[in-house]
Amino acid sequence: MPAPDLVIFDCDGVLVDSEIIAARVEARLLTEAGFEITAEDLASRYSGLTFKDILFEIEKEAATPLQASLIELAESEVDKRLRKEVRAIEGAREAAAAIAGKKCICSNSSKARLEAMLGKTGLLPFFNGFIYSSLETPSRLPKPAPDVFLFAAEAMQAAPQRTFVIEDSVHGIAGAKAAGMRVIGFTGAAHIQPGHADLLMEAGAETVIHRFRDLAGVIAALSEWEGAV
Repeated sequence: MPAPDLVIFDCDGVLVDSEIIAARVEARLLTEAGFEITAEDLASRYSGLTFKDILFEIEKEAATPLQASLIELAESEVDKRLRKEVRAIEGAREAAAAIAGKKCICSNSSKARLEAMLGKTGLLPFFNGFIYSSLETPSRLPKPAPDVFLFAAEAMQAAPQRTFVIEDSVHGIAGAKAAGMRVIGFTGAAHIQPGHADLLMEAGAETVIHRFRDLAGVIAALSEWEGAV
C-alpha cells in the first residue's frame, strides 16, 4: 500500500485533551441525578459516545430513569469548561503538520464545539474546512456507526481501505472498522486508564501509540503492509 488516500483524526482525546473535562462534568451531573459514578469510570466505560447515548446505556444497565434535561445542561457546562481549560495533546500540532497528504477530523462533537476547541489550541489551521461532525451527516448517526467516516471519505475522494483513522475509543474504532478503514489506537490523553491499549487492540486497532511522535513512522510502516482491513 503506498501513501494513504486520507488520514482521519478523532478530536476529543486525540487532538485535544477534552475527554477528561467532559467526564468530570458529566459524572458530577449523573451523581447528582442519582447514578453515582466517577469521571474516571465514565471515561473508561463510555468514551467515544455522545452524552445522550451514555444516558441510554446507563438507563439500560442500571434501570435508572434519567431526565432528558441533563443533556442540555451537560452540553452547556462542558462547553464553558472547554473554553477555559482545553489544551492540545502533546505533539498534536507537529503530527498534523507532518501529514503531507489529505487529512481531516471525524467526531461526534458538534462542529461549533470542534472549531472552538481547535481555535483555542491552535490546531484549526491544520483542518479548517475539513472537519466532519456526525451531527451534520445525512443520517446524523454518531459513532460507533460508520456514517461520519464514510461521509468524510466520499467528500475527500478517498477509498476507505486506503484511509487511516487515529482513535482513542473502542466505539470510535468500531465505527472506523465498520467503514472498512485501518485504525491506529491512541492512548496519550489524560482520561486513559491502564489496560486501555489492550481494549483498543481487541476492538480492531492494528497497533496503538502513546506518543504522537511515533505516528508518521507507524503510518509509513503500516502502509507497506496491506493487512486485512
